[in-house]
Amino acid sequence: MTEHEKRQLDEEGYVILKDFASREFLERLCQRLDEIIVEDGQLAGSEFRQEPQTTRLANLVNRGEIFAEVISIPRILEYVAHVLGPEFKLSSLNYRAANPHSDWIQPLHCDTGALPDEKGFNVCNVIWMLDDFTIENGATRCVPGTHRVGRLPEDVLDDPSAPHPEEILIAGKAGTVVVMNTHVWHGAKANRTSRPRRGLHSFYCRRDKPQQQYQKKLLSPEVQASLSPELQHLLALDEPYSVEAEMMSGRSGFLK
Repeated sequence: MTEHEKRQLDEEGYVILKDFASREFLERLCQRLDEIIVEDGQLAGSEFRQEPQTTRLANLVNRGEIFAEVISIPRILEYVAHVLGPEFKLSSLNYRAANPHSDWIQPLHCDTGALPDEKGFNVCNVIWMLDDFTIENGATRCVPGTHRVGRLPEDVLDDPSAPHPEEILIAGKAGTVVVMNTHVWHGAKANRTSRPRRGLHSFYCRRDKPQQQYQKKLLSPEVQASLSPELQHLLALDEPYSVEAEMMSGRSGFLK
């Protein structure tokens, strides 16, 4: 990380990594995601929750080796560690495509409805642009610096779906990756175009917080056994089974 990137994460709450993913890697990702959408049909994303006018997939670490690659890239984890500190874990790995010709505007929110606590920040999302993100097709919007406000947008704003006077749109070419402290107020715009706007979200949380999707329960025994000790630790598979952690997973919050 550069000093500029550290300051941007600290002050504005996000950093944009242009041209991070190669075309070959994106093609592999998109091919596997397209296969899963066909395989799952109407059950796609049912491990988590659905959202209006979007196509969702969840529990992706269970669906192919390429997803284990996505969550464990050392350079990405360096940015995540800057936000969360050294002790963190994957909370979920989801796919979200804003459907064509939609009017659904995702409200400004903080992921899992979380606020910083006495230990600091506890949520960080990594957004992989699988398509170009544009003003017209549902780019992510955020209000820079709001990770330091200490309040949720739904408790402050009359209408979190309405444009915010200080919001910016994070647009970029396919292959761009955005690392965001998701205590920042953020959401997604509507897709007014004739093509889906596809994104992949590797979402991390501080190790003392519950995962959004409890990996120890969701991942098959075969997949768990195939993972390296480092990946098992990143997914918190090396921790004892917890009924409380399972019950707390997936309770609140959007993911773009």
